[in-house]
Amino acid sequence: MEFMGDRATLLDTGRFVRRHAQRAADDIIEAAVAVDEAVDTTAENETETEARHRRAAESGDTAAMSVLGALLLRRGDLDGAEPYLRGATAEGDRAAANNLGVLLHQRGYAEEAAGWWRVAAVAGSAPAAHALGRYHRERGDEPAAEYWLRQSAEQGHALGAYALADLLEHRSDVGAERWLRAAAEQGHREAAYRLARTLEARATGTTDGAATAPHGTGTRLRAATAPDGPGGLPSGGELSEAEQWYRQAAARGHRRAALHLGAILEKRGELKEAGRWYLSSAKEGEAKAACALGFLLRDAGDEESAAVWWLRAAQDGDGNAANALGALHAARGEQQTAERWYRAAMDAGDVNGAYNLGLLCAAQDRTQQAEQWYRRAAYAGHREAANALAVLLLQAGDAGGAEPWFSKAAEAGSVDAAFNLGILYAGRDDDHTALSWYERAAAAGHTEAALQVGIACLRDGDEQAAERHLRCAAGGGSAEAAFRLATVLDARRPEPAPPALGAPREEKSECEEWYERAAQQGHRRAQVRVGMLAAARGDVADAAHWYREAAEAGSRNGAFNLGLLLAREGSEREAALWWTRAARAGHGRAALRLALLAARRGELTEGRRWCARAVELGPAEVAERAARLSEALHQELTA
Repeated sequence: MEFMGDRATLLDTGRFVRRHAQRAADDIIEAAVAVDEAVDTTAENETETEARHRRAAESGDTAAMSVLGALLLRRGDLDGAEPYLRGATAEGDRAAANNLGVLLHQRGYAEEAAGWWRVAAVAGSAPAAHALGRYHRERGDEPAAEYWLRQSAEQGHALGAYALADLLEHRSDVGAERWLRAAAEQGHREAAYRLARTLEARATGTTDGAATAPHGTGTRLRAATAPDGPGGLPSGGELSEAEQWYRQAAARGHRRAALHLGAILEKRGELKEAGRWYLSSAKEGEAKAACALGFLLRDAGDEESAAVWWLRAAQDGDGNAANALGALHAARGEQQTAERWYRAAMDAGDVNGAYNLGLLCAAQDRTQQAEQWYRRAAYAGHREAANALAVLLLQAGDAGGAEPWFSKAAEAGSVDAAFNLGILYAGRDDDHTALSWYERAAAAGHTEAALQVGIACLRDGDEQAAERHLRCAAGGGSAEAAFRLATVLDARRPEPAPPALGAPREEKSECEEWYERAAQQGHRRAQVRVGMLAAARGDVADAAHWYREAAEAGSRNGAFNLGLLLAREGSEREAALWWTRAARAGHGRAALRLALLAARRGELTEGRRWCARAVELGPAEVAERAARLSEALHQELTA
């Protein structure tokens, strides 16, 4: 319990029995200020000022005794301070009574100290009322503590206001915020920090928690964001005020406030200022700030400086920083060093360390060890480790062992686990249960789950719901979803009218844009469709480009269509090469085209061979035409 930390506590010069002239009191206050200035300049001036007060005290000056006692008390000279403080107290100096209580408390005489604090507090000393309130709270007498702390706070004493707020907050009393604000407005940095935390929590409805970090990162401190409200004003206003109190506390050297202020600024994109506050906090020993600064530097491309700050944070016991160092060394191929840092993260209590060790072992095909680390993290509640463990068990053929871990991870909020449960149930032909898990994962933004829900809706004839889910999946980057969405939109389009001579080229429709997006992602069927739409517009070059892309990726339809395009352009030899590729991949029309081409060249035997292939591949109309052509070629050969 520290009562000496506040300068006003030691140098308060009010009275509690006799009243001296106001001028004398003012002179004492000025003398106290002069002493403080002397302490900051030279020891010689300090000695001279102390000697002056000592002479006055020895001549019986009560004020001088009080100030001299306070000076000696601050210096730690309890034996020297006590007689002067007792002398001034006997003469009715309330500051001396308060400081005598401080001295006795330091000696271990708490009850006697409380007696003198009571005397000073009754006489109107706010610091003494604060000290007395703290004394009663430590002994469990909260009503008495509240009474005296309120007396101190209502006199404008910052420490009293803060201690009262702390007491009320412990009881969940709504009045706590008022006194936190009062203390903060008087410059109390811890009060400013706690007021900021209160405002931020109320604005966002969230509390700090340990997020699950992916492999290769730690858990970055995240600034809270305001939920949407009517205009966003109430939450936004409180967040803005919280930022100001963080800023005030940070400017006064509060390292946690500097950390949170840096997080808010980083979230807003003000990275340079965020870095300055992280640096300030990190230099004061805040490991989380050092870790956050490391991430900021890494994102800026300065990996070496990032490693320096991560190392500093990790050595101070920050598990996130140890994970980040592990990921850094793993990316460099330094597996043993990476493993050492992941173990350090785990030893620091960060469950991500065990999860990352599992990932490291899995990447090295050390499956048994990976399973052990995943299992350790999963039992500690790491949802992604539970999902990874389930995947490992499923790959080993243990579907029964995998399912409980998928369920545990999904119930804990793992989107991947929910999707994997969908796959598991779909494999058992339990489409209803599979769809419910897909829907859950899709609602959380899982792209592939949204695709599966969209496909199910198409199967059930609910085109509107299908479109909604396919749009979500396509927007998330799924090429298959973009293609299926395009086919849904394509089916609604009216048949295009024949192009009129001189008419302007039509703008690309939305369905064509989705086809193109899928095509650009390498979707072969989409590439063929984009080629067909381009050909229909008369854009031969674009059509050839997309047909070739599809054909080179192994699309037999792409190869066949590219052959048709080349043949029309007069490149029959190259067309034959693409038809051959398509026919060998099972395209019946391509085989028929090759048969016709061979017949025109007089290569009757070759023609009959391709006819046989076309009959085999179909479809029916192709098989029929190929059979007739084969018979004609046979007659020609036997004529």
